[in-house]
Amino acid sequence: MYHICPLSIVPVRASASDSSEMVSQLLFGELVEVIETKGRLWSQVRCAWDNLIGWTQTNQLQAITPTEFSTFNEHFSYNLELSQAVMGADFFLPITLGAQLPNFDGMRFQLANSTYTFSGQAVFPDDILPTAEIILKIARRYLHAPFLAGGRSPFGIDSSGFTQMVFKIASIKLPREAAQQVFIGESVDFMEQAKAGDLAFFEDRMGRIAHVGILLPNLQIIHSYGKVRIDTIDHFGIYNNDQGRYTHRLRVVKRILPTLQSQNKSATQPADVVVNQIELF
Repeated sequence: MYHICPLSIVPVRASASDSSEMVSQLLFGELVEVIETKGRLWSQVRCAWDNLIGWTQTNQLQAITPTEFSTFNEHFSYNLELSQAVMGADFFLPITLGAQLPNFDGMRFQLANSTYTFSGQAVFPDDILPTAEIILKIARRYLHAPFLAGGRSPFGIDSSGFTQMVFKIASIKLPREAAQQVFIGESVDFMEQAKAGDLAFFEDRMGRIAHVGILLPNLQIIHSYGKVRIDTIDHFGIYNNDQGRYTHRLRVVKRILPTLQSQNKSATQPADVVVNQIELF
């Protein structure tokens, strides 16, 4: 069974209980496959974007056909507004940055029997060329978003949710957790060789990958720690000027963009797309 998220933000939990840990979130328009149900209230789902498995309340999902699932998975636009309402026949529904608009024609889209109008800024994935400049522009849109474990929206986001969403809007797939993201890309041996747009991973006291952020120019990093913020980084880790101490110990830096760009549409995409997409941000 296939479903779509018809609400602004839906929690995905570790088990079928409201008191269970929130491991992720679904944003409006994101797709899932239901793999198990528990009574009438709970559904175990596999998220289409990152294959994360968790539990959501069944009444917070909307069933779609296999054909719709395939179509919506290939034809959609990303909302680029921090928060913007889509308008139904007699209601408004707020959606957040990174929400998906299925079969969006530039003004409208249809979901089930409802037609929605969207007047905010949106972009088709094929119109985004993943470059360091675009990655950083998207990342800065999340500045000051509060930290929320399991969060993926500007109203609450964790470190791996932040990196996943930034790269997702740039049409690059990353797993949900930092401990999984660290296996993507190529290792950068020294901080002096790191570039803007690289991912930096940090370990906890047990040596486990527990935090991730996106490198900026001039030895800075943007990451979610209390809020999405910009701090200084060196080969030891992240130095928090507010606290006057190192808060995260650096484990490894990974380069994502060149590896993926060599495999994608960048070689054939016209130069004016690269210029025009900057105007979106």
